[in-house]
Amino acid sequence: MYPGDSKGISYTSGFFILIGLWVGGLIAGSVLAIPIWLILGSGSLLDMGEKMLSPEYVNAARVIQVITTAFVFFLPAYVTAQIINKKPAAFLGFNTHFTANQLVVSCALIFLGAVVASSSAQIMEAIPLPAGLESRFRAMEDSYAAQVESIAAMNSFEEYVLALIMIAALPGLFEEVFFRGGMQNLLTRATNNVWLAIIITSIVFSLVHFSFYGFLARICLGIVLGLIFYYSKNLWLSVIAHFVNNAIAVTQMYFLVREGKSLREAMDDKIAPWWGLLAVVALYFLFIFFKRISAAHLATVTPPDNTAKDDQWMS
Repeated sequence: MYPGDSKGISYTSGFFILIGLWVGGLIAGSVLAIPIWLILGSGSLLDMGEKMLSPEYVNAARVIQVITTAFVFFLPAYVTAQIINKKPAAFLGFNTHFTANQLVVSCALIFLGAVVASSSAQIMEAIPLPAGLESRFRAMEDSYAAQVESIAAMNSFEEYVLALIMIAALPGLFEEVFFRGGMQNLLTRATNNVWLAIIITSIVFSLVHFSFYGFLARICLGIVLGLIFYYSKNLWLSVIAHFVNNAIAVTQMYFLVREGKSLREAMDDKIAPWWGLLAVVALYFLFIFFKRISAAHLATVTPPDNTAKDDQWMS
């Protein structure tokens, strides 16, 4: 029942192990933030939340962000993979088997996905809400924007490069390991329903960002990243695509701020919904092409006698 490199633990059990470790990572990351702040921050916990949004403590905020994200996302997925499989990195989808064509198309796919995501924000903005609920959601957006502003301060090219690493590269890696390599992977294996796995994972991916107005946008991005992983069987491609999406946003903020706009204005990247409709059509045909080139490449690198379930789960 569990061929290949499985350790005999069901994928359903693996999913619940992942969720349990995720909760543990949330707690551990929050606890670990305290000594980091005491060392790198002001040395006081009384006004930690307020001072973390101050440019004076941006480096402390960045270090805390990276370490807590690693504890919340990367470690739970990797430890789960170690528990249930003899080759945890391979189980998560880390392999070097992808082509230049796949890489280029993956970047094009995430760019189109970003267009769909940006236009979908207009749809969320148009949803009528009770005054109290709208006020609460706006406060959540302001809090999120303030956090991004605090770690995305870029007054020089060196700080821009640092922001690419701290905001684009590392979160892209950590989140893809958890959501695509961990959650989507396990749900697909457990249910044999890839669309169910992708949609559930994309919804959770969006929910953890605590943004009502960005909820649909992140679901769109999650679906694109999920399909890239599904068709390629390669986590590196979704990691790179996630990085490209984040890097575009960071680069846009960097140049707009240099032109005199505030960081809050630079973060407002909503576009007209009809651009999103065009991007959806382009995504459909580009995914057909991506699926074809990925299948052709996998046929050249997969041993013909390899019929183990662990290696065929996304066939």
